[in-house]
Amino acid sequence: MGPAALRRVCLSHTGALEDFPFGPQTSVFKVEGKVFALAPLRRAPLTISLKCEPEIAVALRQRYAEIVPGYHLNKRHWNTVSLGGTLSDRIVRELIEDSYDLVVAALPRRTREKLRWKGLGEG
Repeated sequence: MGPAALRRVCLSHTGALEDFPFGPQTSVFKVEGKVFALAPLRRAPLTISLKCEPEIAVALRQRYAEIVPGYHLNKRHWNTVSLGGTLSDRIVRELIEDSYDLVVAALPRRTREKLRWKGLGEG
């Protein structure tokens, strides 16, 4: 998956916006002001940092060499995924969706309803 496709996947989620609070070199994808993905889209190799349940984060790191503890983030809750290896686009899309879902699940019910979010694993 290249930078343009990665951006499209992140922005395809309801309410997702791209912001640049750390400068133009890092795209920060948010929903309702909460970060669900960070990606330096012009850097090689391409990476993306994503929120993850702590137990799942550890299991993913053990299973895939391309997934490491979040770079400059809370390593318990964030993974950094390198897209230059053998990880399939499908897995990357699922990890992005999971990160988005974790963030939206923590939003107030009224906000989740506004986003028409169906719940973890459903939306």
